[in-house]
Amino acid sequence: MFVSELHIRVYQKLEELEELRPAWDELLAEFSGASTFSTWEWLAPWWRAFGERRELMALAFFEGSRLVGLAPLEVEKRRVAPGLTLHVLRLWGDGSGDSDNLDCPARAGYEARLARGLVEYLQANQTRWDFCELNTVPQDSAVGNCLVELLSEWKWTGFRRERAALAISLPETWEGYLAKISAKERGKIAYYGNRLGKKYRAHFYKCEGRANLPRSLHALFNLHQQRWQSVGKPGSFRSVARRKFYGELSGLLVERKRLEFWLLELDGKPAAAQFGFRYGEAVSQLQEGYDPAYAAESVGYVLRAHVIRRLIADGVRRYDFLAGEDASKLRWGARRGSYLDFHFAQPNTPGSVYLQMVNGAGKSKEWLRAHLPHHAWQLLHQVNRRLRVNEPRLINS
Repeated sequence: MFVSELHIRVYQKLEELEELRPAWDELLAEFSGASTFSTWEWLAPWWRAFGERRELMALAFFEGSRLVGLAPLEVEKRRVAPGLTLHVLRLWGDGSGDSDNLDCPARAGYEARLARGLVEYLQANQTRWDFCELNTVPQDSAVGNCLVELLSEWKWTGFRRERAALAISLPETWEGYLAKISAKERGKIAYYGNRLGKKYRAHFYKCEGRANLPRSLHALFNLHQQRWQSVGKPGSFRSVARRKFYGELSGLLVERKRLEFWLLELDGKPAAAQFGFRYGEAVSQLQEGYDPAYAAESVGYVLRAHVIRRLIADGVRRYDFLAGEDASKLRWGARRGSYLDFHFAQPNTPGSVYLQMVNGAGKSKEWLRAHLPHHAWQLLHQVNRRLRVNEPRLINS
Protein backbone atom coordinates (compact mmCIF):
# COMPACT_ATOMS: atom_id res chain seq x y z
CA MET A 1 0.00 0.00 0.00
CA PHE A 2 1.25 3.51 -0.87
CA VAL A 3 0.47 6.30 1.59
CA SER A 4 2.05 9.77 1.67
CA GLU A 5 4.57 8.67 -0.99
CA LEU A 6 5.86 5.89 1.24
CA HIS A 7 5.26 2.20 0.65
CA ILE A 8 3.75 0.47 3.68
CA ARG A 9 4.28 -3.20 4.28
CA VAL A 10 2.07 -4.75 6.96
CA TYR A 11 3.35 -7.65 9.07
CA GLN A 12 0.90 -9.81 10.98
CA LYS A 13 3.17 -12.72 11.89
CA LEU A 14 6.36 -12.59 13.90
CA GLU A 15 8.06 -15.11 11.62
CA GLU A 16 7.52 -12.85 8.59
CA LEU A 17 8.80 -9.79 10.42
CA GLU A 18 12.08 -11.49 11.30
CA GLU A 19 13.28 -10.94 7.73
CA LEU A 20 13.35 -7.24 8.54
CA ARG A 21 15.86 -7.56 11.40
CA PRO A 22 18.99 -6.29 9.56
CA ALA A 23 17.13 -3.25 8.21
CA TRP A 24 15.50 -2.76 11.62
CA ASP A 25 18.90 -2.63 13.34
CA GLU A 26 20.15 -0.18 10.71
CA LEU A 27 17.12 2.05 11.28
CA LEU A 28 17.65 2.10 15.05
CA ALA A 29 21.32 2.94 14.58
CA GLU A 30 20.20 6.20 12.94
CA PHE A 31 17.25 6.87 15.26
CA SER A 32 18.16 9.33 18.01
CA GLY A 33 15.46 8.01 20.34
CA ALA A 34 16.45 4.35 20.05
CA SER A 35 16.26 2.21 23.17
CA THR A 36 16.07 -1.47 24.01
CA PHE A 37 12.27 -1.20 24.03
CA SER A 38 12.29 -0.59 20.26
CA THR A 39 14.50 -3.58 19.41
CA TRP A 40 13.70 -7.03 18.11
CA GLU A 41 15.45 -8.43 21.20
CA TRP A 42 12.77 -6.88 23.40
CA LEU A 43 9.66 -7.10 21.24
CA ALA A 44 9.98 -10.64 19.87
CA PRO A 45 10.31 -12.34 23.30
CA TRP A 46 7.56 -10.07 24.61
CA TRP A 47 5.25 -11.21 21.82
CA ARG A 48 5.99 -14.88 22.39
CA ALA A 49 5.23 -14.45 26.10
CA PHE A 50 2.22 -12.10 26.02
CA GLY A 51 0.92 -11.96 22.44
CA GLU A 52 -1.37 -14.98 22.42
CA ARG A 53 -4.60 -12.97 22.58
CA ARG A 54 -3.37 -10.08 20.46
CA GLU A 55 -3.13 -9.43 16.74
CA LEU A 56 0.14 -8.11 15.34
CA MET A 57 -0.13 -5.10 13.03
CA ALA A 58 3.42 -3.86 12.48
CA LEU A 59 3.72 -1.23 9.74
CA ALA A 60 7.06 -0.88 7.97
CA PHE A 61 7.52 2.29 5.90
CA PHE A 62 9.78 2.12 2.86
CA GLU A 63 11.09 4.65 0.40
CA GLY A 64 12.05 2.43 -2.46
CA SER A 65 13.83 -0.52 -0.86
CA ARG A 66 15.02 1.49 2.16
CA LEU A 67 13.31 1.12 5.51
CA VAL A 68 12.67 4.64 6.82
CA GLY A 69 10.30 4.01 9.70
CA LEU A 70 8.38 1.53 11.83
CA ALA A 71 5.02 1.70 13.56
CA PRO A 72 5.09 -1.49 15.67
CA LEU A 73 1.43 -1.93 16.58
CA GLU A 74 -0.83 -4.60 18.03
CA VAL A 75 -4.59 -4.96 18.36
CA GLU A 76 -6.38 -6.51 21.30
CA LYS A 77 -10.01 -6.92 22.26
CA ARG A 78 -11.12 -5.11 25.39
CA ARG A 79 -14.38 -5.78 27.18
CA VAL A 80 -15.33 -2.24 28.20
CA ALA A 81 -18.69 -3.16 29.67
CA PRO A 82 -20.89 -6.27 29.96
CA GLY A 83 -21.71 -7.34 26.42
CA LEU A 84 -19.55 -4.67 24.74
CA THR A 85 -16.08 -5.33 23.33
CA LEU A 86 -13.91 -2.83 21.43
CA HIS A 87 -10.69 -3.30 19.47
CA VAL A 88 -7.80 -1.36 20.98
CA LEU A 89 -4.76 -0.41 18.90
CA ARG A 90 -1.54 -0.18 20.93
CA LEU A 91 2.18 0.05 20.53
CA TRP A 92 3.70 -3.41 20.46
CA GLY A 93 4.91 -4.26 23.95
CA ASP A 94 2.22 -2.34 25.82
CA GLY A 95 -0.36 -3.92 28.07
CA SER A 96 1.66 -6.28 30.28
CA GLY A 97 3.23 -3.62 32.50
CA ASP A 98 6.76 -4.41 31.34
CA SER A 99 7.54 -1.90 28.58
CA ASP A 100 8.39 1.81 28.76
CA ASN A 101 9.73 4.31 26.24
CA LEU A 102 7.67 2.94 23.34
CA ASP A 103 7.94 4.84 20.08
CA CYS A 104 7.77 4.71 16.28
CA PRO A 105 11.40 4.79 15.06
CA ALA A 106 11.99 6.96 11.98
CA ARG A 107 14.98 8.24 10.08
CA ALA A 108 15.65 11.96 10.45
CA GLY A 109 13.48 13.98 8.08
CA TYR A 110 10.82 11.28 7.70
CA GLU A 111 8.94 11.79 10.98
CA ALA A 112 6.08 13.91 9.62
CA ARG A 113 5.59 11.64 6.60
CA LEU A 114 5.50 8.56 8.81
CA ALA A 115 2.92 10.17 11.13
CA ARG A 116 0.73 11.18 8.20
CA GLY A 117 1.12 7.76 6.60
CA LEU A 118 0.08 6.11 9.86
CA VAL A 119 -3.06 8.26 10.22
CA GLU A 120 -4.03 7.73 6.59
CA TYR A 121 -3.53 3.99 6.94
CA LEU A 122 -5.67 3.88 10.09
CA GLN A 123 -8.41 5.84 8.37
CA ALA A 124 -8.36 3.46 5.39
CA ASN A 125 -8.50 0.43 7.73
CA GLN A 126 -10.95 1.73 10.30
CA THR A 127 -12.77 -1.59 10.63
CA ARG A 128 -9.71 -3.16 12.31
CA TRP A 129 -9.69 -0.88 15.35
CA ASP A 130 -12.04 1.23 17.49
CA PHE A 131 -9.65 3.44 19.44
CA CYS A 132 -5.90 3.78 19.86
CA GLU A 133 -3.75 3.97 22.99
CA LEU A 134 -0.12 4.98 22.47
CA ASN A 135 1.35 4.77 25.97
CA THR A 136 4.74 5.72 27.48
CA VAL A 137 5.79 7.62 24.37
CA PRO A 138 8.91 9.78 25.04
CA GLN A 139 8.02 13.42 25.56
CA ASP A 140 10.36 14.43 22.73
CA SER A 141 9.15 11.77 20.28
CA ALA A 142 9.23 13.40 16.84
CA VAL A 143 6.64 11.04 15.35
CA GLY A 144 4.46 11.34 18.47
CA ASN A 145 4.41 15.12 18.33
CA CYS A 146 3.72 15.12 14.58
CA LEU A 147 0.87 12.73 15.25
CA VAL A 148 -0.67 15.06 17.84
CA GLU A 149 -0.62 17.92 15.32
CA LEU A 150 -2.36 15.75 12.71
CA LEU A 151 -5.03 14.56 15.13
CA SER A 152 -5.84 18.16 15.95
CA GLU A 153 -5.82 19.15 12.28
CA TRP A 154 -8.14 16.28 11.32
CA LYS A 155 -10.46 16.89 14.31
CA TRP A 156 -10.14 13.37 15.63
CA THR A 157 -11.12 12.72 19.22
CA GLY A 158 -7.89 12.68 21.22
CA PHE A 159 -6.57 12.94 24.75
CA ARG A 160 -3.09 13.35 26.11
CA ARG A 161 -1.72 12.88 29.60
CA GLU A 162 1.72 12.81 31.19
CA ARG A 163 3.31 10.25 33.47
CA ALA A 164 6.47 10.88 35.45
CA ALA A 165 9.83 9.30 34.63
CA LEU A 166 13.17 9.59 36.43
CA ALA A 167 16.74 9.32 35.15
CA ILE A 168 20.26 10.26 36.27
CA SER A 169 22.64 12.10 33.94
CA LEU A 170 25.99 10.55 34.78
CA PRO A 171 29.28 12.52 34.60
CA GLU A 172 32.56 11.07 33.39
CA THR A 173 33.92 10.18 36.84
CA TRP A 174 32.68 8.67 40.08
CA GLU A 175 34.02 11.68 41.95
CA GLY A 176 32.01 13.93 39.67
CA TYR A 177 28.90 11.91 40.41
CA LEU A 178 29.42 12.07 44.18
CA ALA A 179 29.69 15.84 43.89
CA LYS A 180 26.17 15.92 42.37
CA ILE A 181 24.42 14.22 45.28
CA SER A 182 23.98 15.40 48.85
CA ALA A 183 26.59 15.01 51.56
CA LYS A 184 24.12 12.77 53.38
CA GLU A 185 23.91 10.37 50.43
CA ARG A 186 27.68 10.34 49.99
CA GLY A 187 28.00 9.42 53.63
CA LYS A 188 25.44 6.63 53.33
CA ILE A 189 27.22 5.11 50.33
CA ALA A 190 30.49 4.96 52.23
CA TYR A 191 28.95 3.84 55.53
CA TYR A 192 26.77 1.02 54.24
CA GLY A 193 29.43 -0.25 51.85
CA ASN A 194 32.13 -0.36 54.55
CA ARG A 195 29.82 -1.96 57.12
CA LEU A 196 28.76 -4.68 54.71
CA GLY A 197 32.38 -5.51 53.87
CA LYS A 198 33.23 -5.92 57.57
CA LYS A 199 30.30 -8.21 58.40
CA TYR A 200 30.20 -10.48 55.33
CA ARG A 201 32.17 -11.82 52.41
CA ALA A 202 30.53 -9.49 49.89
CA HIS A 203 30.81 -10.47 46.23
CA PHE A 204 29.46 -8.27 43.42
CA TYR A 205 29.22 -9.74 39.96
CA LYS A 206 27.68 -9.08 36.58
CA CYS A 207 25.88 -11.90 34.81
CA GLU A 208 27.78 -12.48 31.59
CA GLY A 209 27.31 -15.40 29.23
CA ARG A 210 24.35 -17.70 28.70
CA ALA A 211 25.74 -20.32 31.08
CA ASN A 212 25.25 -17.98 34.04
CA LEU A 213 21.71 -16.92 33.19
CA PRO A 214 19.63 -19.73 34.78
CA ARG A 215 21.25 -19.30 38.20
CA SER A 216 21.11 -15.49 38.04
CA LEU A 217 17.49 -15.38 36.89
CA HIS A 218 16.48 -17.83 39.60
CA ALA A 219 18.07 -15.51 42.16
CA LEU A 220 16.31 -12.43 40.71
CA PHE A 221 12.91 -14.11 40.65
CA ASN A 222 13.24 -15.36 44.23
CA LEU A 223 14.62 -12.11 45.63
CA HIS A 224 11.96 -10.03 43.89
CA GLN A 225 9.18 -12.29 45.15
CA GLN A 226 10.57 -12.35 48.70
CA ARG A 227 10.75 -8.56 48.74
CA TRP A 228 7.14 -8.03 47.68
CA GLN A 229 5.63 -10.93 49.55
CA SER A 230 7.16 -9.53 52.74
CA VAL A 231 4.80 -6.54 52.36
CA GLY A 232 1.79 -8.62 51.37
CA LYS A 233 1.98 -8.19 47.58
CA PRO A 234 2.24 -10.96 44.96
CA GLY A 235 5.28 -9.71 43.01
CA SER A 236 5.78 -9.48 39.25
CA PHE A 237 7.43 -12.87 38.80
CA ARG A 238 4.48 -14.87 40.00
CA SER A 239 3.56 -14.69 36.30
CA VAL A 240 4.79 -17.69 34.28
CA ALA A 241 4.63 -15.57 31.11
CA ARG A 242 6.89 -12.91 32.64
CA ARG A 243 9.46 -15.49 33.72
CA LYS A 244 9.43 -16.88 30.19
CA PHE A 245 9.86 -13.38 28.77
CA TYR A 246 12.83 -12.55 30.97
CA GLY A 247 14.47 -15.87 30.14
CA GLU A 248 14.38 -15.35 26.38
CA LEU A 249 15.10 -11.61 26.60
CA SER A 250 18.18 -12.18 28.76
CA GLY A 251 19.63 -14.68 26.32
CA LEU A 252 19.28 -12.31 23.37
CA LEU A 253 20.67 -9.31 25.27
CA VAL A 254 23.64 -11.14 26.75
CA GLU A 255 24.67 -12.29 23.26
CA ARG A 256 24.78 -8.65 22.13
CA LYS A 257 26.53 -7.57 25.33
CA ARG A 258 23.62 -5.31 26.25
CA LEU A 259 22.56 -7.02 29.45
CA GLU A 260 23.25 -5.14 32.71
CA PHE A 261 22.29 -7.79 35.24
CA TRP A 262 24.07 -7.37 38.58
CA LEU A 263 23.96 -9.39 41.78
CA LEU A 264 25.33 -9.17 45.31
CA GLU A 265 26.15 -12.27 47.34
CA LEU A 266 26.85 -12.27 51.07
CA ASP A 267 28.79 -15.26 52.34
CA GLY A 268 27.91 -17.06 49.10
CA LYS A 269 24.16 -16.41 49.34
CA PRO A 270 22.27 -14.11 46.89
CA ALA A 271 21.19 -10.99 48.79
CA ALA A 272 20.25 -8.47 46.07
CA ALA A 273 19.80 -8.30 42.30
CA GLN A 274 19.24 -5.54 39.74
CA PHE A 275 18.16 -6.29 36.18
CA GLY A 276 18.70 -3.74 33.42
CA PHE A 277 20.03 -3.34 29.92
CA ARG A 278 22.20 -1.02 27.92
CA TYR A 279 21.61 0.74 24.63
CA GLY A 280 24.38 3.07 23.52
CA GLU A 281 25.39 5.21 26.47
CA ALA A 282 22.17 4.63 28.44
CA VAL A 283 21.26 1.90 30.91
CA SER A 284 17.63 1.25 31.86
CA GLN A 285 16.97 -0.22 35.30
CA LEU A 286 13.93 -2.48 35.06
CA GLN A 287 13.62 -4.89 37.99
CA GLU A 288 15.28 -5.54 41.31
CA GLY A 289 14.90 -7.55 44.44
CA TYR A 290 16.54 -8.29 47.76
CA ASP A 291 16.33 -10.71 50.62
CA PRO A 292 14.26 -9.10 53.42
CA ALA A 293 16.54 -10.86 55.91
CA TYR A 294 19.23 -8.36 54.88
CA ALA A 295 16.99 -5.28 54.85
CA ALA A 296 18.88 -3.69 57.74
CA GLU A 297 22.09 -3.93 55.69
CA SER A 298 20.59 -1.85 52.83
CA VAL A 299 21.84 -4.42 50.33
CA GLY A 300 19.87 -2.93 47.43
CA TYR A 301 21.34 0.49 48.17
CA VAL A 302 24.89 -0.86 48.29
CA LEU A 303 24.41 -2.78 45.05
CA ARG A 304 23.05 0.28 43.24
CA ALA A 305 26.05 2.37 44.30
CA HIS A 306 28.40 -0.34 43.05
CA VAL A 307 26.56 -0.63 39.72
CA ILE A 308 26.48 3.12 39.09
CA ARG A 309 30.20 3.37 39.81
CA ARG A 310 30.97 0.54 37.38
CA LEU A 311 28.69 1.99 34.70
CA ILE A 312 30.34 5.40 34.91
CA ALA A 313 33.73 3.77 34.43
CA ASP A 314 32.31 1.88 31.44
CA GLY A 315 31.18 5.06 29.67
CA VAL A 316 27.47 5.02 30.55
CA ARG A 317 26.06 8.56 30.69
CA ARG A 318 22.44 7.93 31.58
CA TYR A 319 20.94 5.70 34.27
CA ASP A 320 17.21 5.48 33.64
CA PHE A 321 14.75 4.49 36.36
CA LEU A 322 11.98 4.60 33.71
CA ALA A 323 8.35 5.43 34.54
CA GLY A 324 7.23 6.29 38.05
CA GLU A 325 8.26 8.78 40.69
CA ASP A 326 9.97 7.78 43.91
CA ALA A 327 11.62 10.08 46.42
CA SER A 328 14.37 7.53 47.07
CA LYS A 329 15.40 7.69 43.41
CA LEU A 330 15.57 11.47 43.50
CA ARG A 331 18.19 11.16 46.22
CA TRP A 332 20.45 9.39 43.73
CA GLY A 333 20.48 12.55 41.62
CA ALA A 334 17.65 11.59 39.27
CA ARG A 335 15.78 14.35 37.43
CA ARG A 336 12.14 14.33 36.51
CA GLY A 337 11.04 13.80 32.95
CA SER A 338 7.82 12.64 31.34
CA TYR A 339 6.29 10.05 29.12
CA LEU A 340 3.15 10.92 27.20
CA ASP A 341 0.07 8.78 26.61
CA PHE A 342 -1.91 9.58 23.45
CA HIS A 343 -5.41 8.09 23.20
CA PHE A 344 -7.47 8.82 20.10
CA ALA A 345 -10.24 7.64 17.78
CA GLN A 346 -12.01 8.80 14.66
CA PRO A 347 -14.89 11.17 15.45
CA ASN A 348 -18.47 9.92 15.81
CA THR A 349 -17.50 6.31 16.38
CA PRO A 350 -18.03 3.97 19.36
CA GLY A 351 -14.30 4.31 20.10
CA SER A 352 -14.61 8.09 20.19
CA VAL A 353 -17.61 7.87 22.49
CA TYR A 354 -15.79 5.49 24.80
CA LEU A 355 -12.74 7.76 25.06
CA GLN A 356 -14.87 10.79 25.80
CA MET A 357 -16.76 8.98 28.51
CA VAL A 358 -13.66 7.48 30.12
CA ASN A 359 -11.90 10.83 30.03
CA GLY A 360 -14.90 12.73 31.33
CA ALA A 361 -15.24 14.94 28.26
CA GLY A 362 -19.04 14.77 28.44
CA LYS A 363 -19.59 15.85 24.84
CA SER A 364 -21.06 12.70 23.40
CA LYS A 365 -24.50 12.20 24.95
CA GLU A 366 -26.48 13.63 22.03
CA TRP A 367 -24.49 11.69 19.44
CA LEU A 368 -24.80 8.51 21.50
CA ARG A 369 -28.54 8.67 21.74
CA ALA A 370 -28.91 9.50 18.07
CA HIS A 371 -26.54 6.86 16.68
CA LEU A 372 -26.16 3.92 19.08
CA PRO A 373 -28.68 1.19 19.88
CA HIS A 374 -30.36 1.63 23.23
CA HIS A 375 -28.50 -1.30 24.83
CA ALA A 376 -25.12 0.08 23.67
CA TRP A 377 -25.95 3.49 25.10
CA GLN A 378 -26.81 1.88 28.44
CA LEU A 379 -23.60 -0.15 28.50
CA LEU A 380 -21.39 2.82 27.70
CA HIS A 381 -23.24 4.84 30.30
CA GLN A 382 -22.15 2.22 32.82
CA VAL A 383 -18.56 2.75 31.70
CA ASN A 384 -18.93 6.47 32.29
CA ARG A 385 -19.95 5.85 35.89
CA ARG A 386 -17.23 3.29 36.59
CA LEU A 387 -14.11 4.67 34.92
CA ARG A 388 -12.21 7.89 35.43
CA VAL A 389 -8.75 9.08 34.30
CA ASN A 390 -6.95 11.89 36.15
CA GLU A 391 -6.59 15.21 34.39
CA PRO A 392 -6.54 14.21 30.72
CA ARG A 393 -6.00 16.96 28.15
CA LEU A 394 -7.85 17.19 24.87
CA ILE A 395 -5.34 16.95 22.03
CA ASN A 396 -7.19 19.50 19.94
CA SER A 397 -7.91 21.88 22.82
